[in-house]
Amino acid sequence: MRSRTTQHSTTRRHRLLAVALTLGLAPALVLGLSAVPGLTPPAAAVGGSFVDNLDTYNTARWNKADGWTNGGVFNAGWRADHIWRSAGIMGLNLDNATCPGGCSGRPYASAEYRTDDLYSYGRYEVRMKAASGSGIVSSFFTYTGPSDGQPWDEIDVEILGKNTWQMQTNYFTDGTGGHESIINLGFDAAAGYHDYAIEWWNGGTINWFVDGSLVHQEDGSRGPLPTHPQRIMMNLWPGIGVDDWLGPFNYTGQRTATYDWVKYTQY
Repeated sequence: MRSRTTQHSTTRRHRLLAVALTLGLAPALVLGLSAVPGLTPPAAAVGGSFVDNLDTYNTARWNKADGWTNGGVFNAGWRADHIWRSAGIMGLNLDNATCPGGCSGRPYASAEYRTDDLYSYGRYEVRMKAASGSGIVSSFFTYTGPSDGQPWDEIDVEILGKNTWQMQTNYFTDGTGGHESIINLGFDAAAGYHDYAIEWWNGGTINWFVDGSLVHQEDGSRGPLPTHPQRIMMNLWPGIGVDDWLGPFNYTGQRTATYDWVKYTQY
C-alpha cells in the first residue's frame, strides 16, 4: 500500500493529465504527466449511500488535500486550512496568504475536499454556490486512477468563473476525455445555492441535473462511459496558461466556493 503522499502525487498528475488532454496539449507532455513510478496499490473500499450536511469534518469519510500542488495549469497549492465551516456551510477559499512559501511554491493557495472511499453507480448530488471571476473553476466531480489501482475514470460538474451562468460537463474513461458540453443554467451560479446532480447508470447513461431537471445526457455514443468506482471530490482553483479556456486570472482578493450538503445514493 502506498503512503498517502504518494497517492496524492499520483492523483494530481492524472488530474493535470485530464486538463492537458482536454486542451489538446502535446502527446509528449501528456505521456510525461501520466508516468507513475512504483507499484500500483489496491483500490480503496467501495462505499454505500450517505447524506453529509458538511456541518463537521467527518474524518471517516473525507480528507483535505494539504501541502502539495497539481502543478502545470493549476496555479495554487492545496491547503487544509483553506477549508472552513460556518452555520452549516463548508467553504473553499482561494487567496494569496503566505504565498509562495506556504503554497507549495505557487502564488496562490486553495482547497480540495475528497472522499477516502470510492463510489460506484448511483446518484451524486451537491448543493453549492460557485466562485465568480475569470480564470477560476469551482467543481463537484468523481475521479479514480492509478493511485486507486484502477484506470483513470472521471465525471465532472465544473462552473467556470468567467461565466457563472453556465456549467461545463465532461467525462473521462480510461484516460480518454474530450466530451465537454456547456449548459446554459438560466441563473447565476455564483449568486445563490443550487442543486447539481450526476446520475451514473450501469452500462447505460450519465445524466446531469440542475435543481432536479435533466439538462444533459451522455449515452456512450461519443465514447465509452466510465465503469470504475470513483472518489467524490470538490475543489476551487485558478488556472495559468489556459486563458483560452478559463480566461485570464487577475487576483483582486479572496474568492470562495461554498457547499451546503453532499448526497450519494447507491444504485
